[in-house]
Amino acid sequence: MKHADTIIKEIQLTEKGTAQTEIGNKYFFSVDCRANKPEIKKAVEALFSVTVKSVNTMRYEGKRKRERTVRYGKRPDWKRAIVTLQEGSRIDLA
Repeated sequence: MKHADTIIKEIQLTEKGTAQTEIGNKYFFSVDCRANKPEIKKAVEALFSVTVKSVNTMRYEGKRKRERTVRYGKRPDWKRAIVTLQEGSRIDLA
């Protein structure tokens, strides 16, 4: 297994994510594209000392952007994980 710090890149604080945190105890993370669900679950449990109920993942292709006049570039691909915690578990975001 990879180190937990390399799997979890950052926590995503968005309006939708904040609403899901309050309603369903779900947290949104930006994770390594090569990480699978069991690795993400173990990494979150190790970093935040919580019990994970389930993990859902989504892959996003990087947007194509124009550089200068003719050339086109591409932003990197990324992966989002929605982690649902057991009742009573919380991650302190402060």
